[in-house]
Amino acid sequence: MTCAEAVRSLSDYIDGALAPGLRAEVEEHMATCHGCHVVLDTTQCTILLYRAARSTALVGERRDELLRKLEAACHGCGQGEPSGGAPPSGLSE
Repeated sequence: MTCAEAVRSLSDYIDGALAPGLRAEVEEHMATCHGCHVVLDTTQCTILLYRAARSTALVGERRDELLRKLEAACHGCGQGEPSGGAPPSGLSE
């Protein structure tokens, strides 16, 4: 898989909408390509931050806790192992 193919599949990969074979190809590419892994991590962090910023229901301690988790999850985005399309640890939808 090329970088262009991986990036074209990124949205469906994050959404969990890829066929198992194609998902495996993307994961293999992400495991060996630092640049694409950085794009994946950055995209996932951007999505999480956007969702958090749009939320008006979170106030006080709950909001502060979520922001701390987001900052911790996104600290060093692009470093370490690929996250496989899942939200950074400690966060769920």
